[in-house]
This record gives sequence, structure tokens and C-alpha cells, in this order.
Amino acid sequence: MQTTSHSFKRPKADLSILELLALQFPNADAAIAETARLAAVQTLPKGVVHVISDIHGEDKKLQHVINNASGTLRPLVEDMFAGSMTGPELEEFLKLTFYPAEVTKRVGETLTQPEEIRTYSLRMLMSQLELLRYLVSNFSLRLATNLFPAEYRELLLEMMHAPSTERGPEFIGAILDELVRRGKALHLVHLLGRLIRNLAVDELIIAGDLWDRGPRGDRVMDYLQLQPNVEFIWGNHDMLWLAASLGHEAAICTVLRVSLRYRRIGQLDEGYSVPLTPLENLARTVYADDPAEFFMPKGQGMRPNEVVARMQKAVAIIQFKLEGQMIERNPHWELEHRRLMHRINFQEGTIEIDGQTYALRDTNFPTVDPENPYQLSEEESACLHRLKHSFLNSQKLREQMRYMVGHGSMYLKRDDCLIFHGCVPVDEEGNFLPVTIDQKSVAGRAMFEEIETVVRRAFVNSEQADLDFLWYLWSGPRSPLFGKDRIATLERDFIADKKPHHETKNTYFTLIHETEFCDKVLLEFGMEPDCGLIVNGHVPVKVEAGESPLKRSGKAITIDGAFSEAYGDYGYTLVLETDRIVLAQHSHFESVEAAIRDGVDIIPHVQNIRVFDSPRRTRDTERGQRIGFRMEMLERLIEAYQENRLHERPVVSRP
Repeated sequence: MQTTSHSFKRPKADLSILELLALQFPNADAAIAETARLAAVQTLPKGVVHVISDIHGEDKKLQHVINNASGTLRPLVEDMFAGSMTGPELEEFLKLTFYPAEVTKRVGETLTQPEEIRTYSLRMLMSQLELLRYLVSNFSLRLATNLFPAEYRELLLEMMHAPSTERGPEFIGAILDELVRRGKALHLVHLLGRLIRNLAVDELIIAGDLWDRGPRGDRVMDYLQLQPNVEFIWGNHDMLWLAASLGHEAAICTVLRVSLRYRRIGQLDEGYSVPLTPLENLARTVYADDPAEFFMPKGQGMRPNEVVARMQKAVAIIQFKLEGQMIERNPHWELEHRRLMHRINFQEGTIEIDGQTYALRDTNFPTVDPENPYQLSEEESACLHRLKHSFLNSQKLREQMRYMVGHGSMYLKRDDCLIFHGCVPVDEEGNFLPVTIDQKSVAGRAMFEEIETVVRRAFVNSEQADLDFLWYLWSGPRSPLFGKDRIATLERDFIADKKPHHETKNTYFTLIHETEFCDKVLLEFGMEPDCGLIVNGHVPVKVEAGESPLKRSGKAITIDGAFSEAYGDYGYTLVLETDRIVLAQHSHFESVEAAIRDGVDIIPHVQNIRVFDSPRRTRDTERGQRIGFRMEMLERLIEAYQENRLHERPVVSRP
């Protein structure tokens, strides 16, 4: 009879922990074999990590950058097959590698005879298997095979050992004949293409800002959820959308306003089932005759520009009112100077900001009561109620936010890189500025970690104070995700004078050019200053103006390359390879159709940021640290078995 590994002699707390591990390794030999395997894994090349920031809804461009592994797959394929493939054959194979689903679908519509499908599949599979063997050699076999499609895992493991002395053409031929007969040959080619892509990048880190400006933030998340190993570092736009998904009214209005300004309405009504009918009705009735000339949207669409402009103005006014209410109930933010609606002189058409008076270029406020400027009108309240209901009941939006929160954090450490979205708020002397969270004043690393607690708590409980704090992360002056003294939306919308439009960046963005300051930040987060590199996005690098992403200190780099077309249509991936850290700069991407039809690719410009004397191994990474901890626990388990403090059991073999 099988028994458990429990010790009945001397029950102790540490044995209870080891008993859990014993369920997986039921005797000393099993544990010893695992420690030997892990020791070998530590010697393997470290996994390749790709870091992309500030995608801002550009779903098609992101899909291609992921598909071509930020440009690293093309040179690998060209190096491996230059002597065995012609130029057209290389392009054909690359198209298949980048877009396996689309290409195999097109091939299936073109090739109708079984022998044609067999010939094509054999040609592609043999090259795919060669590339697969190379990629798998850089992984532990267990980690690599976990990425294999479950239904075809055993078959692929068999195929990877062919050709060999005993596994010649007949072996692969028998497999293909059966797959062609069952109509699954192209399906396997498709699965292998996707597997190659997944193995080309060990980990994908998104350093903030998935939504806004670009067309489809929902599709960005759709595609990222398909990736095998993705981590998120939250940005301020992500916090805005998270707050909106949880029903925060000011955040809902801001999301709507930005979507209308850039005509990104499809992600709302089609992507998240949030119809804009209530807002359109408000615009067509209350704002029916308003020219709203300073709210004209960027781009064209099905709705007339005037209607979209009135919708944007209507929701902007609601936003300003709600922000005023929120600032009043959070006096500890010290943002009273940003409550602006009561500073409007409605008779004279002026507004006072920071002690100065400015003329308003738009004085039509049909929903504002001068005696109570922060109160919503009856029509606004009805509109907002329906919009809030749609946000709260969007199942897709909630599921995407659950994934982002569950796979996300405020910062990550990878391969000597400290990665976060925006900044570490500091004063003019470089001292870390505090913010109050849960009645505690926290700064630096402690601030980042307390914010994580609030974000995860807000998603579960949706308490008003926590939702307000998500809004503060979006645009608060001491938010590490924002890093400016204000977001001057009302000023840009209503004041022609550009002086009050100015938003002052936190001193952090100046100080990261200084080595001493970078060392201070790295030490604060437990990094080695000698080899550490600060990586953040958030502030677009002016590529066309010749601005460098690498700061003068050489210890900080900004990887917001204006990925979105609205910002500049470039973009960066920071690639952490075994022997170097490189920055890949991406340009405009035409379309998926052009990539498949014409082989259009984004071939990035690559710049070395760090080059190492010797390749880094798994033991040198955060994964290596985790493996080391696991080996320590296994060592304790082996000792417990050998000292007879835990009973050994046989390993049950699979039938």
C-alpha cells in the first residue's frame, strides 16, 4: 500500500514544507536527479528578454514586432539557410515564420491536391525542424517542451530526432502521409511556425501604456494574452483604463475624451461593448448648436466631425467637474490649485490659473451652474450613469484588466536592468519625494511596492479611495507613472495663450544624465551600481530630432520610441541577449496584408548598449536565483530522506 512521505516521529514546521516538495520528488534519487538537472540548466545561455514600452494601441505594429522577434529572427534564418535556400525561398520561409496562421491558410486555398500539400509541408517542416532544434538547444528541455502544443508534443519530440541512422525519409514520410490524409499537414506547419516564434523570445516585458492614441488597445491585449511568457510594468495610461474598468467616473470620462479626440471609438463599442449612444445623445441635445471648434477630432470616421467634437467637449466638462469633486475629497494630495471650474469668471469669459487671469477662447458652458460649477446637470448624470454601467459590465475589459494586474508590477529587475515605466519622483537635489499611501509617507522603492498593494486591492474591492488613487497614478504630480506637475487638459482646450499649457517634468528626467544620481536609484532598488542600467519609457525620444535614448551617464536609457503613429511611428525594443544588450529601433509598419503579400518587414536599426566579455548564463539571472533557491530546498529534502525524517516512496511510472 502506498504511504505518504510524512514523518510520524518528530513533526516539525520545516518538515511540513518539505512534505509538499516530497509530493513531486518522493524519494532521494528523484530529488538528486532533479538537482543534477537544475545544476546543468544553470550552465545554459540565459534566455533572451525583449522589453517594449508605450505601445499605445498600435495592435498591428505590435503583432509584427512580436512575430519577427523585434527583428532578431530574420538574421538567424538568413545565417542558418543562406547556403541552402535561394533568396525567394528565404522570403517565403520568413513569411511563414512571421505569420504561420495566415500563410498556411492562403496555401491551403491555393494548393488543392494532396501531393502538392505533402511536397510543400515536407519542404517547410524540414527547415522548421532544423530551426527548432537550434532554438530548443538554448532552453532546458522541460521548459522548451512545455511550449510545445500539447496534442502534438510527443509527435514533435519524435520528429526532432529525425533524420538519423534509423529515422530516414521513410520515418518523416509516414508521419506526413497520415497528416495529409487527415487534412492536418498544414496545421502542423502552422503550429511549428508559432512554436518557433515563441521560442525565439524567452520573456516579453511590456513597460507600460497599452492604451490610448492608437486604434485598438483591446487587440493589443488580445495578442499579448496569446504570448507564452509576458510580464507587464504598469504605466499611467494603464492605471487610467483600470480605474475606468472599475467604475471610477473621472477615469471613465478621461478614457472617453481621449478616445474621441483621436477617433479611437472602435475599441470601445466594438472591442469592449461600450456604446457611446448616451454621450452622443447629450451632444446632439444639450450641445446641439455648439461649434466646438477647439475639440475637432484627429482623423476621419463615420460620425460627422462636429458631432464627435461636441461629444468630446461634453465629456470633458463632466471630467473637469468630477476631478474637482475628487480633489476636494482628497486634500492630502494638495491639489486644490487644480480645481479649476470655480475659477472661471462666466460673465467676463476668463479663468484664473496660478494667480494669473487668462481669456477663454470658448465660453459656452450649457451644463455648468456658476453657483455650483462642480455639480453635474441632470442630463450629464443620466449619461454618466449609463456609460458607467457599460464599463462595469464589459466582460472583456474586466478579463483583460485581471490579466494585466495578475501579470503586472511597478518595476522588474532583469539581467542588471532596473525596468519601470516613468520615474522615481525626486526634488531638485535628487532626494526621493514621498507620497501618502494608507496614512503612510513612502518614497523611492517603498513607494513602488506600496502602490502595487493598492492596485491589487483596488481590483478586488473597488473602494472609492483606492480608485481615486488609481486616478492619481494617472496624472498626480508625485506619481512615478506620470512625473509632471500637472496635466493641462482644460488649459489646452479653452485657453489660446500657450503659457498655461506648459507641464513641468520632474527633476528625475534631468538627473538621470548624471552618474551619481543613477547609482543612487540603482542602490535604492537593490541593484549593483557598477553594472546596473535604468530602463524606463513614458517620455518619447525625439528620434527625428536626433535625440539619443541613452543618457549621458550611460546608466539610463529611455525606450519610448514613439511606437504609436500619433506620436511618431517609430518604437524601440530593448533586447537582453546572452552576450550583449541591444536597442532595436522600429519604423513604420504597413500592414499584415503587405507583410504576407509582399514580404514587407520592419528591419530595425540595431545599436549596442552593452557588450559583455563572456556570454551570461542562466545562473547569472533572476531565473538562476530562483533555481538556486529550489536547489537549496531539494538539498534539505535529500537530507531529510537520508536521515529518515521523511519516508521515501517509489516513483509511480506512467503506464
